[in-house]
Amino acid sequence: MADLSLLQTANVKILPVMQIKIAIIIERANIVLGGAERSVLELATGLSSLKLDVHILAAKGQANAKSIHLLCQNTPGKRVSYFTFARELKKHLSQNHYDIIHSVLPFAFADVYQPRGGTYAQSILRNAASYQNKFFASYKKITAFANFRRTILLRAEKKLCKDQNGPVIAALSQYVADQFKREYDVGDHRIVVIPNGVKINKEVDTAAADRLRSQILAGLNLKEADNPIFFLFVANNFRLKGLGPLIKALHLAATKHTARPVCLVIAGRGNSRKYRHLAKKLNVHKKIVFLGKVRHIQNALSIADVAALPTFYDPSSRFTLEAIAAAKPVITTKFNGATDLFVDGRHGKVIDAPENIPALADAIKYFSDVNNIQKASDAIVTDNLSEKISITRAAKQLISLYEYILEKRRQQ
Repeated sequence: MADLSLLQTANVKILPVMQIKIAIIIERANIVLGGAERSVLELATGLSSLKLDVHILAAKGQANAKSIHLLCQNTPGKRVSYFTFARELKKHLSQNHYDIIHSVLPFAFADVYQPRGGTYAQSILRNAASYQNKFFASYKKITAFANFRRTILLRAEKKLCKDQNGPVIAALSQYVADQFKREYDVGDHRIVVIPNGVKINKEVDTAAADRLRSQILAGLNLKEADNPIFFLFVANNFRLKGLGPLIKALHLAATKHTARPVCLVIAGRGNSRKYRHLAKKLNVHKKIVFLGKVRHIQNALSIADVAALPTFYDPSSRFTLEAIAAAKPVITTKFNGATDLFVDGRHGKVIDAPENIPALADAIKYFSDVNNIQKASDAIVTDNLSEKISITRAAKQLISLYEYILEKRRQQ
């Protein structure tokens, strides 16, 4: 039987096996929600391309394929309770056979638990820290348990971790693996790190990208001849992903000499009013443009120079990985698990904390030099990082984990 620790390697060789039937459990099957939903559906596609029979078991969503099963679609409300979904899952599983049950929610009956948001315990702590106010952070920690749904999930996760016969925990990053060890005292024999992956080689709509660039330049009142450097920030939760510190760092960088004009391009559904006010207060509002929701991030990345995400918490940022896939250097923090997949100082800059405004400003200043951008971009290509972060690599590692579980089951 394979040693679970051997599955950590990214260069996994999978043996020919009979087709495995997989059930992936997620609360909502709707790719437009982004984040976890998009990741899971891309993963399902990646596994299917490797000849696995993959089914999505969701409470609600869009059943646009026969392999997507919506178990609580007729239940009132946008979301259903953990217990209602658990009941319907058990009913479905009693009537349908799957070789492997892979869940992103803490269900103890799963074979693999792969939370897309890291541990609930750590997400509560880091969400509180993102308010950057000791009193309010303490308040958010206390009131987090007033959220009945989150409390139920946290308790279920704790129980799952205490069960020595519980699911194998497939952590999206070493950052997440360390959370399980620290928060729940989970042993190494229960955890395997399978880094997050994204679709690579996405096509860029050149015409749409050109229109977007023209829109950005007009919004900044700039011309191409001004040779600006575009730092792209993409998120829906502006606070948690560090937009406030990034705007402050832009202000600090603006007080120093930069090789070329630096501008911040912000995309996402977040409420921008607070951040527009901050930018105006710091007199950097003319260096910032808010795009709102952008449907195709690869178009925005194609015209950006650097990706910036000084996040307070991200188990493994898709945006960071998509930027690397586009050969763009990144600025982020140690609270982003995606840092497992690139080298600080070679492919980008990793800041010790989003509150470290001087370090963020230095990173912005560093990448205001086009030569530094080119060096990082060349290193990303030379080191073949796109293959390292691909969804296919992640799918192959998961298949090795599935084989490990099936082999262990056969020997019992």
